[in-house]
Amino acid sequence: MTNLLDFYFDFISPYSYLAYKRLKKINLDNKININYKPILLGGLHKLGGITAPAFNQRKMKNMKNDCKLVATKNDIEFQWNAKFPINTLTLMRGYIAIDKKLKNNFFDICFDYYWKKNVDISDMKVLSKILKLSKLDEKEFFLKTQDEKIKDELKKLTNDAFQNDIFGAPTFVVNNKIFWGQDRLDYALDEYNFK
Repeated sequence: MTNLLDFYFDFISPYSYLAYKRLKKINLDNKININYKPILLGGLHKLGGITAPAFNQRKMKNMKNDCKLVATKNDIEFQWNAKFPINTLTLMRGYIAIDKKLKNNFFDICFDYYWKKNVDISDMKVLSKILKLSKLDEKEFFLKTQDEKIKDELKKLTNDAFQNDIFGAPTFVVNNKIFWGQDRLDYALDEYNFK
């Protein structure tokens, strides 16, 4: 038994959103200790020589349908984003940079705006609104996203994920065992010994 579930994610990933929503419903009593690990999915794919589904028409068509099926099955509000894919670099750096107490709210709002409300969260006006709703200072947020330490931390998290054989998002790691994809969440929870 372990007391930690690592959850590798990127806001660009619809499957990360779906897994997050499922996990949130399951973990209403906060018994599962979740360690959210932001990565830059595009960077991870580049390191692994992987062509993302967004750049393969057949995979993209299937992914849209698949996400709708998963959302419906799990009673999750979901809408494919018309601006998919976007560059999430600033958002992922921002997640790392912000105060721990404010991360959950920022996390919720970013995911909901992108995958529930069909809003382009890379748009500066939208991001300003997200920061306001998250009770974050806009100037401080953007300064921190340009800080070399924050830049290096996102690179390190992404590189470490690659070195640990992680190749996509979401990925769950429990007891050093890798569970890739939203459809493997139950297996990760079994390994966590969550009842």
